[in-house]
Formats: sequence, C-alpha cells, structure tokens
Amino acid sequence: MNRMLAGDATSLGEIWSHSSTVTTMHPIGGRQVGWREVKDSFEQVARSSTGGHVELKEQLIRIADDDTAYELGVEHAQFSIAGQPLTVNSRVTNIYRRESGAWRIVHYHGDKSPGISDALQRANK
Repeated sequence: MNRMLAGDATSLGEIWSHSSTVTTMHPIGGRQVGWREVKDSFEQVARSSTGGHVELKEQLIRIADDDTAYELGVEHAQFSIAGQPLTVNSRVTNIYRRESGAWRIVHYHGDKSPGISDALQRANK
C-alpha cells in the first residue's frame, strides 16, 4: 500500500489472488469484482498519488480454516492526490485464501472516504 500511495501499484499483484472472484470495496468508493477491476482501481489511485504512507494499527488476524484467514485493523494514511494532501483513518478488513501454498488477498474492504473520491474525480478530469 505504501508503494501504491507513492505512485506504484505493481507490487499489489504479488499479494493478491488473480481470480475472477476477488473483490474490493475500498475508500475510493464503489465495488470492484475480479482481478482486472481490483487492479485497475489500485492503479487509478497510484497514478494520482504522491508522498504516501499508510500504517495498519489495531491489527487482529484470525484463521478461519486451513485455507482461509481474515485480518481487521485501522489504516492510518497520509498522502496527496493531485497535490491535495489527505489524511485518512479507515477501518479495514482483508480476507486471505491459501493458493498453491501462499496466502493471497481475495477481498479488501475499507471505510469509504469522500475526500479520496472527490480528489480522484478532480485529478481525472
């Protein structure tokens, strides 16, 4: 996430499942279904973001079964979108599935942030 907020979303592809069933509902709003939509949403943020830093606090990880786990926490982020500084504190949930022996994210949900959505709309005009 720190790399994405600094303009580079490529490393997220290493930790996400590339399945058509992955989903996200993150602070930019909307719902993305399938790896292509999820990837595109992160790339949209990366194209407009600079100087970013995010830290996950109050982290809680639970193993649901041998191949499923989830993580709860609060993301504290500071970054700029199109030169507009933003501070976001978002409750988040990540769901992981074991694929070929490695844990991959299959769902991310974070509180919607109107500030991010507004800044992205201005940046993409």
